[in-house]
Amino acid sequence: MDDDKAIATRKGIGSLELGLEVLELISEHSGPISLTKLSELAEMSPSRLHKYLVSLTKLGYVSQLDNAKYMLSNSSIRLGMSALKHSNPVQVAFEYADKLHQELDKTITVTIWNGDVPLVIKWLDSSHFLAVNIRLGSELSPFTSAAGRIFLSHLPKLRCKTLVEQYYDSPAPMPRYMGKPIKKAIFYELLEDIKKSSLCCFKEDFLPDINVVSAPIFSLDGSVSTVISLVGNSKETPVNAKSIYVQAVKKASNEATCKISGQLRATSEKDSF
Repeated sequence: MDDDKAIATRKGIGSLELGLEVLELISEHSGPISLTKLSELAEMSPSRLHKYLVSLTKLGYVSQLDNAKYMLSNSSIRLGMSALKHSNPVQVAFEYADKLHQELDKTITVTIWNGDVPLVIKWLDSSHFLAVNIRLGSELSPFTSAAGRIFLSHLPKLRCKTLVEQYYDSPAPMPRYMGKPIKKAIFYELLEDIKKSSLCCFKEDFLPDINVVSAPIFSLDGSVSTVISLVGNSKETPVNAKSIYVQAVKKASNEATCKISGQLRATSEKDSF
């Protein structure tokens, strides 16, 4: 039994748990919320719910507006800021990388953006040999690595365009996708797809017999703090949409993002290239 399941089975204070659930419902609402709407979401009678709101208001976690709607107040804000202050995005990424490594026995990496290129800051080897020349401390190409393409796709539009134009104007090897070279216009479309899906998969691109799945972990401000990647032999590591490895990496990146920022990040239409 893991720690989360063990905690879930322990007996706690039911009224406290209900009060915190009410607080969470208020925080998830897009704006101030009425007693009627909150009662519906909480599946609790208005009279019973009102007692919880009175206590939360007394303690400063909730405030009631002139229009009788409720919203989070100072104590909730201080609590959230304190949690963020003690949260280390890189350590969170390491935590989920360790989980993937233990569960799947695949090579797992964590990378950060190091100015112009991704830098590998964690490398966990699987028990199966992989013929790759990348290790802890390696700098990757933004164009020929899955992690690099994720960082590249989330850079400010002008910065991304500058790097892409410089790369295609140089005599460097043309980027590949699913084993085929891709021209510049198609590469821009690929970056947009990567940004929208928050996922990048390599199927024997550049490294023979090696598949890669990468996904971003976002900071509170919506920027990519790290990228978590799974690397494996192509015959044993499918990278199609239904692959357990693709699903596991997406789940890890989503949960890590949620732990860092308190919510999953939704890509906006205005973020497109």
